[in-house]
Amino acid sequence: MVSGLLLMPAHLLGTGRAAAAPGPVEDPASLVNPLIGTAGSVNTFPGPDMPFGMLQWGPDTTPHRAYGGGYEYRDGKISGFSLTHLSGPGCRAAGDVPILPVTGHLPRNPGDAVSGFSHAHEHTGIGYYGVTDDSGITTELTSAVRAGLGRFAFPRGTTSRLLLKLSGGATQVDGTRARAVGDREVVGAVDSGHFCGAKNRYTLHFDIRFDHPFTDSGTWTGGAVRPNPHRRTPSAPPAPGTGGMYLTFDTRTARRVTAAVGISYTSDAGAARNLEHEVGRRGFDDIRQGGHDAWNRVLGRVRIGGGSHDQQVQFYTALYHALLHPNVFSDADGRYAGMDGRTHTLAAGQRAQYANYSGWDTYRSQAQLMAIIAPRTASDAVTSMLNGYDQTGLLPKWAQNNGESHVMAGDPAAAIIAGTHAFGARGFDTAHALEALVREATEPNANRPGEAVRDAHGYLPADHTTWACCNFYGPVSTQLEYDSADYALAAMARSLGRHDTYRRFAARAQDWRNVFNPRTGYLQARLADGRFAPGFTPATAYGFIEGTASQYTPMVPFDLKALIAARGGPKAYGGYLDSLFTDLRRPSGTNADLGNEPSLGIPWQYDYLAQPWKTQGLIRRIQQTLYSNTPAGSFGNDDLGAMSSWYVFSALGMYPETPGTDTLVLGSPLFPRAELTLAEGRTLRIDAPQARPDAPYVRALTVNGRAWDKSWIGFGALRPGGSLDYTLDSRPHTDWASAPESVPPSDTTGLREVHTTGDHRGARHLFRTNHRSR
Repeated sequence: MVSGLLLMPAHLLGTGRAAAAPGPVEDPASLVNPLIGTAGSVNTFPGPDMPFGMLQWGPDTTPHRAYGGGYEYRDGKISGFSLTHLSGPGCRAAGDVPILPVTGHLPRNPGDAVSGFSHAHEHTGIGYYGVTDDSGITTELTSAVRAGLGRFAFPRGTTSRLLLKLSGGATQVDGTRARAVGDREVVGAVDSGHFCGAKNRYTLHFDIRFDHPFTDSGTWTGGAVRPNPHRRTPSAPPAPGTGGMYLTFDTRTARRVTAAVGISYTSDAGAARNLEHEVGRRGFDDIRQGGHDAWNRVLGRVRIGGGSHDQQVQFYTALYHALLHPNVFSDADGRYAGMDGRTHTLAAGQRAQYANYSGWDTYRSQAQLMAIIAPRTASDAVTSMLNGYDQTGLLPKWAQNNGESHVMAGDPAAAIIAGTHAFGARGFDTAHALEALVREATEPNANRPGEAVRDAHGYLPADHTTWACCNFYGPVSTQLEYDSADYALAAMARSLGRHDTYRRFAARAQDWRNVFNPRTGYLQARLADGRFAPGFTPATAYGFIEGTASQYTPMVPFDLKALIAARGGPKAYGGYLDSLFTDLRRPSGTNADLGNEPSLGIPWQYDYLAQPWKTQGLIRRIQQTLYSNTPAGSFGNDDLGAMSSWYVFSALGMYPETPGTDTLVLGSPLFPRAELTLAEGRTLRIDAPQARPDAPYVRALTVNGRAWDKSWIGFGALRPGGSLDYTLDSRPHTDWASAPESVPPSDTTGLREVHTTGDHRGARHLFRTNHRSR
């Protein structure tokens, strides 16, 4: 292994045996390996970051600059150290203002300059990234929330420069400006956005201050380099529209240049205030230790014990990745750039405004995990979503900074907000949240461009062409997303005592039946005349988003009982599930794709067949097959913590299967011991003394000392704290939680509402056209 990886003791390599169960980990931050997920398409980044931090100052590599994360482990060259990154998206994003140290003659086109490097001279960890490149320059980075420090140590006897690649962002840069303030400071901004080619925009402001003066400066555009004729004056005029700025330093006596960087999305002054507030006179080691301590506070809310070193590294790295986003977006003084393009100030009670919502991905488990681990942050994140709604009339869908991209399908804000509420984070205006969700689910808007068509037909016809706007595609997938959103809305309404709203949207969520073909047993694309689209096979992707009919048919998480019955009952459905897991590493059209979100809930569905031992064994196989303590040690785009949160829940032995509810379906714990610190200091203890890689099967479970024979539990029962005590074994125990009444809940209340009251407001034409199947 290279020096950047966290090494495991030689006596544990390859044994597969868990260590004896010691006390809980005392320093979880020391176990995080930021290089996990930097190879392949996972797209994480190895640079330092704070929990939910605004600044992510880290390396970008070439030629495979990874989407969002900017760093591909296979690359051998660094193009710069940019100030912002997103962890794991499926499109290019961020990478603003790469800064590259160089020596020797100024390159003909500085924007194309790169530096070779080796992993043997690279070091990573919580709050730190360091590398010595092939020319002998050592770069070290650390960060606070909105500001950070970089140290650049140059070889002796060389000309030392920093290149500020203003136009070197990961996506289209619409404008740049920068100016030297005296000979120790550069202030500027870049205009960017365009996530996945969308029209979203933002402006990043920066203020960079150096510990000793630069002796020369200039700008470039393409291959045209322009020295600064005013370099001897107190301040150079702005250089708008440049590709970048270079700074030359005299390092003959002091070889190391330290740069302090502050950023803001409101103004240059905001960047300066953030820099003063978070760095001030603090040194590099002080900020690095502050980051380590901050991460220990949040990671320490889940303290595991036992397992191998690699397992512990994988767990805490996944938890780390799950808590990088959404990001603080407000300045230290409470100002932030609104979704309406105006500057706003935090209202009383809100500690920070947050941004970056990969909604289609994170509603499934990341939002719920954040609500458990960081309930105050989760509540502020929902308040931030509602602020955006108040400013524009829309909740975030796939929002980057203060711009909406409308990438992906459905209405994920409903599940994020309802799931946050269900898992105990309730420090937001719940009445206003429900009002916003209902309005977005019923009135024409850009987040649900297919809703009027769905209401008219009872489904989304695959051959309909006049969608209102905003990236509509994949009608079957989109309908399933609307169904999950409606049910999440309904569940939150019920918890708030709004039973009329619950019944209305629980009923509408049942219209998945209108695209279920009983002749094939699959959800299928349907045409406007009622016929199912011709040429169907289970591997067809027609009508689906990033998946196939085989992979999407299980996506009825709120009423799996009905889906199981529609597909012929438990035996037939069990055979169908078995067929989806024949090859975990190479998903095909008829295999589940466990590197993409629509398949993440499927392995847990054996619980609904009263066969929980199959879920237990399969989850352990997934953990061991698809995850490891290596750069390629995750599977699929991490999507701002979506995949990582799945892994964390799976290691704890549970998963939030039904968006918007507190239902946790059960697998088995990976570690002999886990302690979760819940809201108000309450403790949930999960003990499984026999836990080891080859012992995933539950023989018995007690909850707070009482025997538990169900393959699910509501988080509401765990919120006061307590204990889950597992007895595990290496062989399946088919008698535990195997009775019909032991399965997790399914909700057909909405369907009964349609049949008993005739209320078709939300489920129009339910079943009406199924007899016309072809």
